[in-house]
Amino acid sequence: MLVSNVFSLIGDTPLLEIGIPVPNDSKIFAKLEFLNPGGSVKDRLGMSLIEAAIKRGDIDDKTTIIEPTAGNTGIGVALAAVKYQLTTILVVPEQFSIEKQMLMKALGAKIIHTPHELGMKGAIVKSKELAAEIKNAYVPNQFYNLDNPAAYEKTLGKEILKDLATQKIDAFVAGVGSGGTFVGTVKPLLKQYPKLKTVVVQPEGSILDNKPAHAHKTEGIGVEMVPPFFKDVRIDEIKTISDKDAFSYVALAAKKLGLFIGSSSGAALAASLKLAKTLPRKSNIVTIFPDSSERYLSKGIYKN
Repeated sequence: MLVSNVFSLIGDTPLLEIGIPVPNDSKIFAKLEFLNPGGSVKDRLGMSLIEAAIKRGDIDDKTTIIEPTAGNTGIGVALAAVKYQLTTILVVPEQFSIEKQMLMKALGAKIIHTPHELGMKGAIVKSKELAAEIKNAYVPNQFYNLDNPAAYEKTLGKEILKDLATQKIDAFVAGVGSGGTFVGTVKPLLKQYPKLKTVVVQPEGSILDNKPAHAHKTEGIGVEMVPPFFKDVRIDEIKTISDKDAFSYVALAAKKLGLFIGSSSGAALAASLKLAKTLPRKSNIVTIFPDSSERYLSKGIYKN
C-alpha cells in the first residue's frame, strides 16, 4: 500500500476477534487503536481538534496550541501540529509515562509539568493561565470540547459497524478518561442497536462508582469528575477494574495473543470477560485497545 503522508494512516484500524476462551461461548472483538501512526486512539482526536478549530477560524498559522494531557492526546495533538506546522505546548501532570513525553517532544511540542497531586484539574488550570499570557493561543481542552466525541462518532463508531456488518453487536465496553472516545463511539452503535449493552470501564481510584478517588497505576483511563459528555448517552453499567487485574491481562495478551497492549486495554479486556459471564450465550462484545505497552516499559508494565 503506497501512501503520500503518515496522516492519511489515522483510522481504519483492524478489528480483532480475541482468540481466548470467552464465557458463554461469546466473542470479544477489539479495535487495535495502537496501530494508528502516533500509537493510540487519540490520533483521531488530535487531528479532529485541530482541523475543526481551523475550519471555525479559531486557529491560524501563527496560533500556539496549548493542551492539558496525560499523554496520548498530547501525542495526537502534536502529530496534527506537525501537519499544520503549529507551535504546541502540552501541560502534563508529573509522573506520567516518560515514553509518552519523549514522543511529544520528538514531534516538536514543549512540555510544562504540573504537580502530580493536582491531577488533570491542575493541568487544565495551568493551560488556561498560559493561554491568558500568550498572544494568539488556543486551548482545545479535550475534557469539555464537543469536537472530542464528534471525532469518534464520525470515524470509530462507523468503522465498527462496517467491520461487523454481517454480525450483531450485543455490548460495547470501553475505558473512560475524558469520555469522548466512549460517547462518540457508542452513539452510532446505539442508533443501529438500541438495546446494546453499554459498559464503562474505570480503574480503582476513579470516582464513577461513588468511591473516594485515589492513585492508580492504570494509565489513560480514570476520572476525577463525571465527563460532561455522559449526559448525551445511556450508560448501563460501570465496571471497576483493579490494577492487578488490568496488568494480568496485559501479560496474558502478550503471552497468549502476541499483543502488546497498555494497561487501559488490559482493563477493557478484563471487563469484557467479566461482562460475558452475564450476557446470553453467543453474544458479541466490542471493545477498544487504546494504546500499546511500549510507552509504559519504564514503569515496569510487565512486572506488575
